[in-house]
Amino acid sequence: MGIFERYLSLWIAFAIGGGMMLGALFPGSFDALANIEFAGVNLLVAVLIWVMIYPMMVNVDFASLRRIGDRPKGLLITLVVNWLIKPLTMAGLGVLFFEILFHEWIDPVDAREYIAGMILLGAAPCTAMVFVWSQLVSGDATYTLVQVSVNDLIMIFAFAPIVALLLGIADVIVPWSTLFLSVLLYVVIPLLAGVVTRRALTDGVEDVSRVIAFSAMLKPFTIVGLLATVVLLFGFQGPRIIEQPFVIFLIAIPLLIQSYGIFFIAYGWAWLWRTPFEIAAPAALIGTSNFFELAVAVAISLFGLDSGAALATVVGVLVEVPVMLSLVVLANRTRRKFPVAEI
Repeated sequence: MGIFERYLSLWIAFAIGGGMMLGALFPGSFDALANIEFAGVNLLVAVLIWVMIYPMMVNVDFASLRRIGDRPKGLLITLVVNWLIKPLTMAGLGVLFFEILFHEWIDPVDAREYIAGMILLGAAPCTAMVFVWSQLVSGDATYTLVQVSVNDLIMIFAFAPIVALLLGIADVIVPWSTLFLSVLLYVVIPLLAGVVTRRALTDGVEDVSRVIAFSAMLKPFTIVGLLATVVLLFGFQGPRIIEQPFVIFLIAIPLLIQSYGIFFIAYGWAWLWRTPFEIAAPAALIGTSNFFELAVAVAISLFGLDSGAALATVVGVLVEVPVMLSLVVLANRTRRKFPVAEI
């Protein structure tokens, strides 16, 4: 695990502080950046998000799907948790906390946007960082790739309907056209570009060393894209946070409950089902982690750079890494409670 992944929350915290300071000093510049948009999509943010997502998609190998039936228990756990349980629990926690428990402290309009941001996080399962988590628990790398590849295929068709349904239930109405455009921009196009790039790099050969080297070369751009997006977001969010600094803490509470709750659901299910640890741990970690780049991009497209939804997705980034590292430690300490994979 590189220094960026290990200290991601720290870098995000610095970017948050820098964004708030720059937003206070140069508000006109941020307003100008916000107006660079087409069809409701901020073009600068779109480029930054694409820079983050494209290198991840290069790692997706759809040829791995031929092994889809090798370990059906792990894949079933991943799919049920990611697409049936996680979006519903995230939406439920959002409504519980922001419309009931926190209603005295949160404006109703802001509350709906925070709920929307949580729903976007819950409907976007992890694509890239899960490879890091899988490596840290010595998971089955090949089957982790299978799980991620299947998730990406499902995301193309399921993300927009799930988000629209749950937002509608939460009384947040969004245009379908913007949702579909977001999926096209931030899932389909980067995924196709990743597939083409991977084929060009491997040239039909099983050796993926060139793919790994290419991804490593692009990592600095991914870092810059993420941090620049956070600076932009908090350049706009600065005044709201200065007025309500307590809001980030409030948003983090249901996100933390969701993360630990989903992990224990998936991990406990895997243990009861006697799933080998090399499959069980990545399956639980995939369900827990979020595709936060997609969530941030869609939140900005639907609600704007200065929205509560965008703020909620970035708070999700802030809390994710320390949570995931703690779960990696827990998984490694409980490894002996799971059966060993058959060779």
